[in-house]
Amino acid sequence: MKGLELSENYFRDLGLPMIKEKFAHYADRIAAGLVGDGSECLGFDDEISQDHDWGPSFCIWLTAEDFNTIGRALQEEIRNLPQSYGGFSPRKVSDWGAGRVGVLEISQFYCNFIGQNTIPSQLQDWLFIPEDALATCTNGKVFCDPLGEFSRWRERLLEFYPEDIRLKKMASRCMTIAQSGQYNFQRCIQRKEYFAAQYAETKFCADVISMIFLLNRRYTPFNKWMHRALKDLLLLGRIIHQKITEIVTSKDYDRKFALIEEISRIIIDELRNQELSDSKSGFLLDHGPQIQNKIKDEQLRQRNVWIG
Repeated sequence: MKGLELSENYFRDLGLPMIKEKFAHYADRIAAGLVGDGSECLGFDDEISQDHDWGPSFCIWLTAEDFNTIGRALQEEIRNLPQSYGGFSPRKVSDWGAGRVGVLEISQFYCNFIGQNTIPSQLQDWLFIPEDALATCTNGKVFCDPLGEFSRWRERLLEFYPEDIRLKKMASRCMTIAQSGQYNFQRCIQRKEYFAAQYAETKFCADVISMIFLLNRRYTPFNKWMHRALKDLLLLGRIIHQKITEIVTSKDYDRKFALIEEISRIIIDELRNQELSDSKSGFLLDHGPQIQNKIKDEQLRQRNVWIG
């Protein structure tokens, strides 16, 4: 059983009845689900995942007012629930795994990931929020949210970046993909600088993955899962997943570089197809400024094209 399914069953069988019995006056104000850190929130958990921060558990999200009123009592009742469930042992909390489940205040939950306790409203607010943080606070599943406050945040964030921010990040990815893969990788090999070559290869792959997520209007998850998550993307996900797998498993440097060029051509073709760039160049570096010039906000358009 996947952790997300286990969590929902545990909540509906034990958590929800407890809320209806002991917090009936607040039942229509309590949101529940499993969202945040952990492979189970992405649906990528397996037997290896079960050794820490995995097991029967769920999140409860309350407004600040309700958190101050019933938060402590509700957390105590959750602790009193059976900790083993469905044949699974109690959740094993690691040294750094505290606070992932249990009773949480809505704005503080999101602030822990995006660095502010209000939904981003300005372009500058969006620019510096890490992609993986946005992916983490919008993953998983909401089991119930009668009040709708938790989902109000979630739905706005899932609308994705404002278009100018998406274009800024894509312009930057063009620059760094070209620099690390199409330019630096082969030169490092020629110099027998194999650490630098490995770094360039990894940087290329990571930024390519970010670019594909941006093209799909999806947030790139934490680096441990970013390659795995590619397969779920409709636009170029599976083909790029396959080619990156071949890059990182090949021991042939010429083949690696050929794959780097193949991936770059695929991205360039898609940028042209979406009319994001009309450059005829096969070098992604030449496409970054083309994308940046489509940004409507003048201040953002004037920022260094490499930074995004």
